[in-house]
Amino acid sequence: MGPLHSYSVVVDWTGAGDRGTESYTSYGRDHVVRIEGKPPLPGSADVAFRGDVDRYSPEDLFVAALAQCHLLWFLHKAAMAGVVVTGYTDRATGTMRVEVAGAGQFTEVVLHPKVQVAEPVAEDVIADLHQQAHDHCFIARSVNFPVRHAPLTTQVAARA
Repeated sequence: MGPLHSYSVVVDWTGAGDRGTESYTSYGRDHVVRIEGKPPLPGSADVAFRGDVDRYSPEDLFVAALAQCHLLWFLHKAAMAGVVVTGYTDRATGTMRVEVAGAGQFTEVVLHPKVQVAEPVAEDVIADLHQQAHDHCFIARSVNFPVRHAPLTTQVAARA
């Protein structure tokens, strides 16, 4: 077994107001996520669940974590393969189903990475790097639903 890594966060609820959880509508969903040495992250529920549209929801951050993990592994695998990546953008999407009783779960996340490279690279090489990234992503390996990647066309960086 390899080394263990642990992560620590503090979540402070700031939405109690004067009435707290007296009723479902009496309290705010606002909270702050704090990680030592990093800027605070303003959180809330998704707007569909009475949250603040200007704050990050757990669902937003969950999809972002999958996209970030894939990005970081892709860059690692590209560097190891000698593929020089000069740009990367992912417009990831997630689908969550909420059941009648209110519980729910994600059913799928699809990553849509668009990669820019310094020199032409065959699309099958890029596809293989995406597969390797997917196979190694800690977050994707930890979920119980499909995380698909549907890469957009790779672009070669414009010469200066």
